[in-house]
Amino acid sequence: MKDLLTIVIPCKNENKNIYECIGFIAKQVECTETKVIIADTSDTAESLEWLYKVKLHFRNQLDIRIIQGGFPAKARLEGSKLVTTPYILFLDADIMLQDKSILGECLSYNTDLVTVPFQTEKGFNWIFRLFDIQQRISNWIGTPFAVGGFQLWKTEAYWKTGGYDETHLFAEDYWVSQKAESMKIHKTKGVWTSARRFKNKGFFYMAWLTIKCYFNRNNSQFFKQSHNYWN
Repeated sequence: MKDLLTIVIPCKNENKNIYECIGFIAKQVECTETKVIIADTSDTAESLEWLYKVKLHFRNQLDIRIIQGGFPAKARLEGSKLVTTPYILFLDADIMLQDKSILGECLSYNTDLVTVPFQTEKGFNWIFRLFDIQQRISNWIGTPFAVGGFQLWKTEAYWKTGGYDETHLFAEDYWVSQKAESMKIHKTKGVWTSARRFKNKGFFYMAWLTIKCYFNRNNSQFFKQSHNYWN
């Protein structure tokens, strides 16, 4: 897999999340020596300590490189510039690949972009199931949407879209993924993420902004505004 795939993870003050995320990557089938680029802007002692542990504990399993990051679009862009493999996986630091064969399975598809459904904390899974329906409809009508938490691209297809725009402060994942010529949603229950986005902002806020993203999908200026997402 090391000759096929590079993983790019934006990170800021993720503490133990980034350690656990890397730990699950290290357990993937045939993933030894796969390159993982962490684009980081952590500024707390605890977070920097966890990053040190990542480098130390997984140095014999993965090829880990830590670079300067920024907001997610900037971090993903800077990481993608260093990719020389045919495939690139954008992964969030709170995504846990509990299914040990998922990377190999997703690499088997002949499509520009692969994404997955997510499992999450008790009481919030229904939100992700609603999103699954919206995602399938969106893909069917020709405007694919893969959240940045898990975007597996053919590197050539990714750059064909223009790549991430570092000036985008919100929904940069939607802006890029909608330009994919083909997308596959891999069926699995083996990918877990936290529900922090909905805990912090609420369901109706996230749903309303998803609708606004669709109607502004060709308006780059819309994505250059933060829409209070980071407040």
